[in-house]
Amino acid sequence: MPTSETIQLLCLLLFGIATAVQVFFWALVFRLLARFRQPPAAGNPSEEEFVSVIICARNEEEHLKKNLSHFLNQSYRSFEVIVVNDGSTDRTRNVVLDSMQKWRNLRLVETQHDTPPGKKAALTLGIRAARGNYLLLSDADCRPASTEWISSMTAHTNTILEIGLGFGPYDRKRGLLNRFIRYETAYTAVQYFSLALQGLPYMGVGRNLLYKRSLFVQAGGFESHAHIASGDDDLFVNAVATKQNTAVVLDEKTFVFSEPKSTLRGYFKQKQRHVSTGRSYKLLHQVLLGALSASHLLHYAAAAACWGVGAAPVWVLCGVLLRWAVVFLRWGAMLRRLQQRDLLGWVIPFDLLYLLYYLTLTPALLVGNRNRWN
Repeated sequence: MPTSETIQLLCLLLFGIATAVQVFFWALVFRLLARFRQPPAAGNPSEEEFVSVIICARNEEEHLKKNLSHFLNQSYRSFEVIVVNDGSTDRTRNVVLDSMQKWRNLRLVETQHDTPPGKKAALTLGIRAARGNYLLLSDADCRPASTEWISSMTAHTNTILEIGLGFGPYDRKRGLLNRFIRYETAYTAVQYFSLALQGLPYMGVGRNLLYKRSLFVQAGGFESHAHIASGDDDLFVNAVATKQNTAVVLDEKTFVFSEPKSTLRGYFKQKQRHVSTGRSYKLLHQVLLGALSASHLLHYAAAAACWGVGAAPVWVLCGVLLRWAVVFLRWGAMLRRLQQRDLLGWVIPFDLLYLLYYLTLTPALLVGNRNRWN
């Protein structure tokens, strides 16, 4: 039987390692995003590349009525909007056809038979129909923050930078669930933007993602992960993104807002689908993200264990407070960059609540999820 001193030392060791890993991420890895300033636009605005905006829709009649005009009313001159109707049973098709009477650059593409789970088949169909070499992806329940969305997204790419990672925040509404959804979305963005700035891009979000059509063709499309229902955005980026070909685009004109889930059940299903793709990331990305989440969980668990066995409780408290200070300071700068400053007061409570988030969604990470995309 281990002695009480051995147990105390073990608890302190685990706490020290977990806290050191957390401070490493928050103080060093996330530093570049906290200090990020969008580089000047690349290229000559008069030499506009033709851009194809692609939106996959399944039973999105109401969302398209509300949001489609935001995608079409853009200051950029050379673009088209393609809506892929993926087997809708509502009036999605009619909404698009009606809008085509007004907008000459709006096109409708339709799947001809039942598609596999997920939207990869529908998105592939849209990409094949696209006339532009630049593809800008979003969803029917989204709307660009400005009429400068396309021009600003493309302004920060060039012939070398083939991928533009944009931000897709959720609308601000009342209630604790909405605040947590926006916090979790911001934290996910902090991770993929920060690692991209460190030269390790690993994902993007399909609500706001730009890449070259030629890159999609060269990569064989979604073939390498076609058996996975989700991942049309993050798994594709994970497979093709490099330090040399990827740009972070955080101009607030490029933000694309979408409606958050209004129920805990709906949000949980959505996150199950998203989290399950993580086990298909490259090994280095899995190790880094695993270290971040595991150290977060272990930091609090080991602190509680130290207090429970009386292992240097004052020093452990100092360690917890030190991490909180670093986390709070970093969040202050990053939430300003992400236009989510109202969440600053919720940083510490949600940092604790995130432990439940990890424990709840771990099964989806381990066994995967087969939910459809819509």
